[in-house]
Amino acid sequence: MNTALPLNLDDLLHGRTVESERVEFKRSWNPATTGPQVLRTICAFANDHHNLNGGYIVVGVEERGSRAVLPPNGLAPEAAEAAGKWIRGNCKRLDPDYQPILSSEWIDDRLVLVVWAPASDVRPHRAPEGKGGWRYWVRVGTETVDAEHGGLLQALIQQAAGVPWDDRRASDAHVGDVREARVREFLRKVNSGLLDQPDTDMIYRGMRLTTKVNDHEVPRNVGLLLFSAEPTEWFRGAKIEVVHFASDRGGDVQEERVFTGSLLDQYRDCMGYLNNLLVNHLQKQKHRSRARSWASYPAAVIREALVNALYHRSYDLPYPEPTKVYVFPDRMEIISYPGPVPGVEREHLARDAVVRGVPARNRRIGEFFKELQEAEQRLSGLPKMYRAMEANGSPPPEFDFDEARTFFQVTLRAHTEYIALSGLRDTAHLSALGDRKEALRRLQSAWRENVASGVLAAAMIRESAKRGKSLQAVMVFRMFESTNPPAPTIVPVANALAEAMVADGDLEYARRLLRHPDAALVGQDAIDTAILARQAWDPQLAHRYFDLAGEAVYGDSRALLEFARTKIDIAMTVQWDRSLLVEALSLLERVLQLDASRARKAWTWREMARTLNGLRAPRSEIEAAYRKAIALLPSEDRFRQELDQLKDLER
Repeated sequence: MNTALPLNLDDLLHGRTVESERVEFKRSWNPATTGPQVLRTICAFANDHHNLNGGYIVVGVEERGSRAVLPPNGLAPEAAEAAGKWIRGNCKRLDPDYQPILSSEWIDDRLVLVVWAPASDVRPHRAPEGKGGWRYWVRVGTETVDAEHGGLLQALIQQAAGVPWDDRRASDAHVGDVREARVREFLRKVNSGLLDQPDTDMIYRGMRLTTKVNDHEVPRNVGLLLFSAEPTEWFRGAKIEVVHFASDRGGDVQEERVFTGSLLDQYRDCMGYLNNLLVNHLQKQKHRSRARSWASYPAAVIREALVNALYHRSYDLPYPEPTKVYVFPDRMEIISYPGPVPGVEREHLARDAVVRGVPARNRRIGEFFKELQEAEQRLSGLPKMYRAMEANGSPPPEFDFDEARTFFQVTLRAHTEYIALSGLRDTAHLSALGDRKEALRRLQSAWRENVASGVLAAAMIRESAKRGKSLQAVMVFRMFESTNPPAPTIVPVANALAEAMVADGDLEYARRLLRHPDAALVGQDAIDTAILARQAWDPQLAHRYFDLAGEAVYGDSRALLEFARTKIDIAMTVQWDRSLLVEALSLLERVLQLDASRARKAWTWREMARTLNGLRAPRSEIEAAYRKAIALLPSEDRFRQELDQLKDLER
């Protein structure tokens, strides 16, 4: 018995790709006690009541709390061989006959026997029980139970009347339509030992991609969907259509893409395209090792929604529509056909709902996506989507389907700040085209839809100030403030209004706006506020904010120059303090060491001349500083005037 598993054994043991209800562990082998238990579980996995494609029994590994205890106990080679013979012989007693796949595997130099019991094409099966009795066994959670006593027998019989579509044979296709290179690439990605099998037909049988019809093999539908070059040759709906709208549905289409090829290739290429559309924002926070961040949409949520659309939709002839992804400025819609399987209702899709264990539509497709760790384990995907959207600061996902269950739609709302940035981007684009009227309309429309957005409020305030409408700017700020935003979010909006008030000459109002709580100021916000406070003639407030900015000041030539000017202002106009001038001189010298513009270096030399004058430095040093400023910016008359005044004083 050589390795015959189409998955990675380590992933199986650690529950990474196969749900716990599909795995059972047996510490040791005893034909009298373990044997009957294994036979019943094989019967239950073959019956596959929930369409999960059976399961696995690992003999030689102890189970504790539904988890494998490692390293394993292991089996002696003769015990593993005896267990295999017993299982094969007694599986012939199942009604109808059924044979699982047995694989001897080594874990930490210890031998275990893995019994893979995929779903049967001829279910339901019965297993002998006691003296002459027979029972239909099914899995309920991690337990193997009697279907009749559990009230599940009738449902099992009805379900077993048909083989799930993705596991059916495709009689109009050939085994050659399944591409070996794609299959081997999959086995390589999941690190399956089956990759070492040289016989391609054996690989296909081991993965259950083909089935025997009379005297020849034909592919199963899942083999064509996942490993053929172009599944649409047999299944018209096996493609993804992405439409990117510039505005809402009635607006222009910005871009349209259709992704074809194998289902795995479609998924990979579509996710690559959608990931390129994502916007990620990162903001460092003072005194914290982690940064605050958000994305337009969490990539993990898009992945889950897209995988679910491909996994749970139907590819049969009545559903020729492709899987659709519509991208709008404020949301993304992912639509598949038809709706959810019977038994799933709207209340089961709520955040904390208990999802019913109804049979899956495509057990095989989901299994392959799980092996690649692209799909979540059964019943765990929806909670993760809700948690990821909440962690991102986004509205919860929305799920919808019609009464006739002809479609299923997942709507992901964009992060509010992303919607704001989209509005600003559109505004800038229209302005660049010269359409100022439409640019203003787009900005106003975006702001009215999201008055809680600090980015949009600040933009509206600047636009109002530019048009001389100070009262409108104040109104925008008050509306934003009424939404009770967190203190750090208020800072840039209040600063935008303060800047407008400085330009309008209302310095007292500007100073009131700039008195933020110290805890609200971080990095660049502290620097920007400090510069505005200086412009509003409040140098002491400016000095406090520059101190709050900390290290962020020392790599910014503009901030260093303004901080130096603030120290000079305090020393010369508020309270004489020689130490402040010495500190200013040090900051100015640092500006000259940085990669600053000629103009900024010129003004730095001018401030250095003023500082040296305040420190009563030799006249030659002061004059030399002025001359360097003039050489860098000869068009600035103020430098020459101040130098001439200095010379007049000498006379």
